Parts: sequence; structure tokens; C-alpha cells
Amino acid sequence: MSAVRVNKYFTEQGYCSRRAADRMIKDGRVRINGRVAVLGDQVAGADVVSVDGLVVKSRPRPVYLAYHKPVGVTCTTEPHVEGNILQAVGYPERIFPIGRLDKDSSGLILLTNDGDIVNLILRAEFGHEREYRVTLDRPYSPTFLRCLEQGVLVRGEKTRPCRTARGDATTFRIMLTEGRNRQIRRMCSALGYRVVRLVRVRIMHIRLGDLPVGQWRELTPREQEKLIAAVGITEEKAAS
Repeated sequence: MSAVRVNKYFTEQGYCSRRAADRMIKDGRVRINGRVAVLGDQVAGADVVSVDGLVVKSRPRPVYLAYHKPVGVTCTTEPHVEGNILQAVGYPERIFPIGRLDKDSSGLILLTNDGDIVNLILRAEFGHEREYRVTLDRPYSPTFLRCLEQGVLVRGEKTRPCRTARGDATTFRIMLTEGRNRQIRRMCSALGYRVVRLVRVRIMHIRLGDLPVGQWRELTPREQEKLIAAVGITEEKAAS
């Protein structure tokens, strides 16, 4: 590992954000090779970093990918499933998807080797927003979006309130904070419409943008930091 600032070292280990690391350093809680760390200190591969006397164990470099999943790819890690997402991505290290995007839909999905991030993002109570671009089989009525926003009864349970934005006669965007199986398709079906195209364009602050279909990119350092902070790792780790 090349030398990095000690606060960045903590983010690379998935321990906390740079801001939380700076607070711990200022409070004198961090040591490098037994010496009390100061802001701006560098950490190299052989250095031992500890917080409150407990060594921060190095781990493999965290991997966070944004992938533009094509229609037909299945979000499973089971190697025997034809067209599984790991085969499609072809990443050289072991990773796994965060959540799912059904086989008939395309768009943004995140993959990582960080199990902590996966578990925290998937907890429903966090309410992280996901945005989708939807195309219907026919023009929708003026009340259609309002009904979606208020919640729709799907399989005996009403969906959470959500946000929408009108497109043209047959397209709209919808922002959800829950992720039931095939939820948007079932919401539209309950109101008498059929979804003919569904693309996820955003997960939290991470956008699909112009990423080509079937391609992936690594999250930027800023995207990674915001992701770590958003799911509460900062508070949980720094308080431990």
C-alpha cells in the first residue's frame, strides 16, 4: 500500500469517514506505530494504526462498482444460473450486488466486496431513495401519478408514499424508498397500466449518468465517502 493520509486510511478500511477520523485524531485516540497521530500524518503498508488501543485491521481494498445492468441479466451470484450478474460484470475479484434489479429491467446497480455496506443499505428503515425512469404501454391519466404518490395496494399491502415527475404522455420518473419485488410493475398494473420499459437511474446520490449499457465504473472517492456516511458506518464505528 502506498502512503496515504491517516484519515483516508480509515475510509479505505471502511472504518469511518474522514471527518470522523479527524475528530478521533484531534481527541488523541489514534496512534501510528505507538505514537499519537496528528492531522496530516501518513500511513504506509507496514504501519500499525490503532484507536483507543485497538489495532485497526487492514482488509482488502474495498471495491464499489456502479454497473449498467442490461435487460436479461439476473442479479444472482449463483454460478449455475445462466446470465448471472457476476459473469456479466466479469470483475477479477469476488464481489456481490447490493440488492436486486429484476431480469426484465435495466439500469444502475451497485456491486461491492464490503458486506457492512450491503447489510446497511438493504435495511428498509434507512429509507434510501432510488429513482427509476418508466415507460408505459399507453398514455396515463392525470390522476395516475397522484395515485402512485399516495400509495397503491399491492398484494394486500399499501406501498409507501413516493415522489414522481411527469415525462411525456407515456413516461415518468418515480422515486421510491422501499424495494419490494417488481414493485413498480405491480403498482402500475394495479392502476391498469403495463410497464414496457423500466430503467433505474439513481441509487441515493449515485447516478447512472451516461454509463453505457453493460459497462461498469468504480465509484469516485467522493461517492464512496458519501455512501459510507449515509448508511451510518461513521457513527457506529467511531462510537465503538
